[in-house]
Amino acid sequence: MKKVILLLLIFGSFLRMNLRADEGMWIPMLVEKLNYADMKKLGLQLSPEEIYSINSGSLKDAIVIFGRGCTGEIISDQGLVLTNHHCGYGSIQSVSSVENNYLKDGFWAKNHGEEIPVSGLTVQFLVSMEDVTAKILDGLNASTPEKERGEKISERSKEIVKSITEGTHYNAIVKDYYEGNEFYVLVYETFKDIRLVGTPPESIGKFGSDTDNWMWPRHTGDFSMFRVYAGADNKPAEYSADNKPFKPRHFLPISIDGVKKDDFAMIMGNPGSTDRYLTSYGVSMAVNETNPTRVKIRAEKLRIMDEGMEKSSAVRLKYASKYAGVANYWKYFIGQTRGLKRLDVVEKKQRIEKDFTARIETDANLMKKYGNALPMIEGAYKTLADYNVSRWYMSEAIMQGSELLGNANRFNKLEELLVAKPAYKEAVNKETDRLKKNIESTFKNYDESIDEALLARMLQMFYTDVPAKQQPALLRTMAADYKNDFNALARDVFAKSNFTSAEKTAAFLNNPKAKTLSNDPAYKLIRAFMKANQQLQEATQKAGEELKQGNRLFIAGLREMQPERTFYPNANFSLRLTYGTVQDYYPADAIHYDYTTTTKGILEKEDPSVWEFEVPTKLKKMIETGDYGQYGNPDGSMTVNFLTNHDITGGNSGSPVIDGKGQLIGLAFDGNWEAMSGDIAFEPSLQRTISVDIRYVLLIVDKFAGATNLIKEMNIVKDTQKKKEISMPVQELKSVE
Repeated sequence: MKKVILLLLIFGSFLRMNLRADEGMWIPMLVEKLNYADMKKLGLQLSPEEIYSINSGSLKDAIVIFGRGCTGEIISDQGLVLTNHHCGYGSIQSVSSVENNYLKDGFWAKNHGEEIPVSGLTVQFLVSMEDVTAKILDGLNASTPEKERGEKISERSKEIVKSITEGTHYNAIVKDYYEGNEFYVLVYETFKDIRLVGTPPESIGKFGSDTDNWMWPRHTGDFSMFRVYAGADNKPAEYSADNKPFKPRHFLPISIDGVKKDDFAMIMGNPGSTDRYLTSYGVSMAVNETNPTRVKIRAEKLRIMDEGMEKSSAVRLKYASKYAGVANYWKYFIGQTRGLKRLDVVEKKQRIEKDFTARIETDANLMKKYGNALPMIEGAYKTLADYNVSRWYMSEAIMQGSELLGNANRFNKLEELLVAKPAYKEAVNKETDRLKKNIESTFKNYDESIDEALLARMLQMFYTDVPAKQQPALLRTMAADYKNDFNALARDVFAKSNFTSAEKTAAFLNNPKAKTLSNDPAYKLIRAFMKANQQLQEATQKAGEELKQGNRLFIAGLREMQPERTFYPNANFSLRLTYGTVQDYYPADAIHYDYTTTTKGILEKEDPSVWEFEVPTKLKKMIETGDYGQYGNPDGSMTVNFLTNHDITGGNSGSPVIDGKGQLIGLAFDGNWEAMSGDIAFEPSLQRTISVDIRYVLLIVDKFAGATNLIKEMNIVKDTQKKKEISMPVQELKSVE
């Protein structure tokens, strides 16, 4: 009887901890099997095939990977892409100049000829997904050594990718799900001719900036527009003036009906990374050491960049995107730590682990399969704890610190070629030419004084905070030589290095010598750090393998013990669907936040003395006169942002918020401060997605920018108007079968 009661308590705890409304980043191809009935109850009117299909146009064909870390959506039959302003920020900056500062002033192409090509920017469409678990894991089991397992998986993944893409223009990747318990191959069509079409000025697209980042209420028009171009055959092509706007298989119609509380909505996008199954050991490390370390380093980088950016508008433009990238997750790590502590996530995870252990102890078969999972995880974290600070200093302060070190590190291959016996002149010339081609992009957005200050401070912090035995011997020697004056150390490194300017780098490459390179102080420093990093990897390799295996077993055990529960995999920057409703929330006792903000709040926040809260004169006049046209609310107000209870994370930026009819109603761009723990622990009462209302986007495009040419190519829907259907054939893919 006691055993039965114990089992009931265990399963009750699992259910309390794991069955959560509106939680989940679901694989779209499995929606019919896993979530369709629930979505219909909430208000979905589409069929599963209208959401995901490889045979005809579906929602998934309108969703793209924008650049390297965001989502976008196609909103016209001419390949028009909508994404966040902060997703397009780097691209907008790259085509801006002091004379034509599109970040500050905005930009709107009134025809295709005015659209600006963005070098290096790509857009990827998901063509198909296929479960290849059986092929990947054939013959592998719990007794297979982790290193051998990894090698086999890598080898088989390459074979699968080759077999499915050979002879096509597609690219593919095999991704693991459920921490390596399942595998899918994802096939993409990648377009490289992407052009800037329109962006509001920062005073709209970044209104509130760092102050309002991750906060509600928001009043930000966080959007920008680009266009995908293709060759004459509608397939990917390198940039050419002869390319034509891409004809998509499907694009999203746009609803201007507005949102109200409890409306059904779903988001499709590419969430980057979550760790929902992280154990208490991992959460403790994040709260007590990892996050504080990263916050400390990033705070210094932001301070140094900010001081340098005060010099001139030219320097500010150069570093605008870099600063934003550092600031975004600096604030995120602060919020995540606060949230994890506030919600007692460590204790909640410990209860799950206690229940897991109690359950497997009642079943010899489960004990045999999963008994080592948590002990392996605990042991791995004990080893990793000895190197955790060093690991994050290596990443944040060195690899992502001074750009000089990164620039110098690119010359490692050249050194190998120069010292080879015999030296192959042809290979040296080829590598030299490659490095020369990168000079312009390397120094386009670079300020030597900022970078020198970064090098001094990052080296000083590394020297002070990382255990001495884990530091490069060269760093200790140099610190002693300069009597711990890291400013003087950095000053000499910059004075003597060949890699601090385009001119010096080009001069070296015109006559590269192995001795010159090996004696370069910046090169010597980064190679010393790379050696220390290699030693760090070797010291933690076994622990890393044990952690990977333990996590895989832990999740497999959870799934086997709870067959009635529908599990979802952690985010891994692949297409996912999350669904829920438009909702308000109560962040704390006696505090209530409504689910929408209006333009009234823009004027309430206006402060001309603070650049984050400047309001363009034209927009201010529109707000004061209520000049909203068809985009305003019936009561005369104008919605700017709204909230939903969707489950999203980084990578979802730019994702479309779609209603039950498959129509675009908003653009996701942020989460809320109270739920920054969400990547590890989802809290349904607090977790909210912040989106810009599509009507505010259209208002800015139409009445603020006067870009009516863009409005005309969209399919804007109100009430019962029917949406256009776009369906085009797709090149036949080879099955991995």
